[in-house]
Amino acid sequence: MSRVGRFVDSLEENIIALILALMTIVTFTQVVARYGFNSGWGGALEFTRVLFAWLILFGMSYGIKIGAHLGVDAVINLLPKPMFRLAALLGAALTVLYAILLFDATWFGAILGLDNKGSSGGAYAYVAKFYKLPIGMEDLKWPVFIQEWFDVKERVPRWIPYIILPVGLLLLAFRAAQAFVLILMGKKDAIIAAHEAEELVAENKDVLKD
Repeated sequence: MSRVGRFVDSLEENIIALILALMTIVTFTQVVARYGFNSGWGGALEFTRVLFAWLILFGMSYGIKIGAHLGVDAVINLLPKPMFRLAALLGAALTVLYAILLFDATWFGAILGLDNKGSSGGAYAYVAKFYKLPIGMEDLKWPVFIQEWFDVKERVPRWIPYIILPVGLLLLAFRAAQAFVLILMGKKDAIIAAHEAEELVAENKDVLKD
C-alpha cells in the first residue's frame, strides 16, 4: 500500500504542477500574442478549460490526501469517540462507493434490478462511447507535424480530454479507501478538515492588534 501510495502521491503532485504551469504559460502567451501581435491560438480557451477540469478532478483525490476538503461535523462531534470514529469510517466508505458508482453503476443496477432504467453506465462507459465515435473537440487541433507523422485527423478526439473522468474517480476511490484505513488504524480522525477556518482565525487573531 505504501509503495502504491507513494506512486499516486508523485503522480498527483507532478500532474497538478504540470497543469498549473501549462495554464499559466498558455494564458500568458495568449495575452502577449493578442495585445502585442494581434494574433493568438484559436484553441487556447478550450485548452485551458480542459486543463481546469483536469485540475479539479485531480484535486478531488489530492484534497483528501492533504486534508483540504471542508465539511460539517457539528453533529458527529457530539457523539462519543467510538461513534465519531464509526461515523468517520462510514463517511470514507460512502465516498468510495460514490466514486465507484460514478465510475460504473452497471453492477449496482444489476443488484437492484434496474438494468433498463438508466442506472447502467458511468464515466468509463461515457469515455468508451466517445472512443468509438469519431467526434473531435470544437477548437482543439493537433499540430500539423502530429497529423503527418501519426496520420490522425485534424481535431483532437473528445475521449482524450474526457479520460480524466474515470481516472479522477479511481483516484478518489483510492484516496477515500486510504483514508478509511488510516481512520481504522487511528492515524487520522476523519476524511474532512472542518476546522480549517477556526484554525486560521486562531492563528491570526492578533494580527489587527499589531
